[in-house]
Amino acid sequence: MTRLRDAVIAGAQGLYLTIVSLVGSIVLFVFAVLSIAFILLGIGFFTTPAVLAAVRWYAGAQRTRAAAWSGVTIPNPYRTYPADLRPGLTGQVERCTRLLKDPATWRDLEWLLVNMTAGPVVAVFAPALLLYMLYGWVLALGVWKPIYDAGGGEWFAFIHVTSQSTANQAALLGMGFFLLGVLVNPGLVRTHFLLSRAFLAPTPAMRERQLAERVDRLTETRHDAVDNSAAELRRIERDLHDGAQARLVAMGMDLGTIEAMIETDPAKAKELIAKARQNSGEALTELRDLVRGIHPPVLAERGLGDAVKALALRLPLPVEVTVELTGRAGAPVESAAYFAVSETLTNAIKHAGAERVWVDMHHAEGMLRIAVTDDGKGGARLGAGSGLAGIERRLGTFDGVLAVSSPAGGPTMVTMEIPCELS
Repeated sequence: MTRLRDAVIAGAQGLYLTIVSLVGSIVLFVFAVLSIAFILLGIGFFTTPAVLAAVRWYAGAQRTRAAAWSGVTIPNPYRTYPADLRPGLTGQVERCTRLLKDPATWRDLEWLLVNMTAGPVVAVFAPALLLYMLYGWVLALGVWKPIYDAGGGEWFAFIHVTSQSTANQAALLGMGFFLLGVLVNPGLVRTHFLLSRAFLAPTPAMRERQLAERVDRLTETRHDAVDNSAAELRRIERDLHDGAQARLVAMGMDLGTIEAMIETDPAKAKELIAKARQNSGEALTELRDLVRGIHPPVLAERGLGDAVKALALRLPLPVEVTVELTGRAGAPVESAAYFAVSETLTNAIKHAGAERVWVDMHHAEGMLRIAVTDDGKGGARLGAGSGLAGIERRLGTFDGVLAVSSPAGGPTMVTMEIPCELS
């Protein structure tokens, strides 16, 4: 029964793939070719990025189906390019040029050609092997006769149905096709995805380039992490020197004065004791704030979700936090994610003029994903010198990425992804 169920599911999947492969691939291939051709007229600089983005989305959907339906993993081969390209025509031309220089773009177009020809041919056998049996029995139950009387026989595969005997043979052959489908249907769907992987997966040269880019990025983020650590250490030293240390020194001087005056002027000594008690309390508060800035206690004790919720309660505007985490990430990842969210919320308050913020955190497919959305004025950009660039560098230490969507007038959505496993 399990094999039969799998074969029926594969047949439905094959029918879906046949339709989607034909319609989607033909439409996108035609649009892509026309859009690239229109670059000579100038129009293509505006249409090509949008069309190629649709092609990449379509290919990404194929990757998702391949992994979910047949366990076929198809890696992503695309190059990354800066999100802060110049606005207007110049930025549009640069974006279009970068896409056309990416070898993965041309492999996607090759895949569209294959997916509209060989892809449907492979996939259509999965439903055909099952449904053909029904047609064989329809012929055997007498439908062959009016067809024959209307002007000739009906061909069922290689059987020319001209009599009840040949109709019965067609029904038996249909049953054979059905049994064959039960055996091979999952393999046919998998073959369809393997054909896609041959064109959508990165080539060895592309993998080497991806590895080199990743090494360069990790080297850059390692330097950023070292610089950030040095700057953080200087900040801690400065805060200790200017805050708690100064209060403790003053308290020590007050205690020395108290020791000298306690017998000659008890009233003044009592006043200095109260002042020393106040200094000690303020020094303790500053030390607690300093420790919270280094690593919030609630983050260590209760995890990222509760730490962000506690942070949201201290903000001067409503923040709705949604957490779907089944475990805890490593302490360094939690710390990086916490401070990234904290800085993003600070930006929303200071610069976006937001009245409400939503934070969504979940973990899927080995990736911690955090989205911070505000209803502010928008216009945030990910570029050198911005606070978002600092967040990107922080996440880059863990091979994480940051994406920003912030049209003029809002809303602004900052999405963070950090590869990690939960325990």
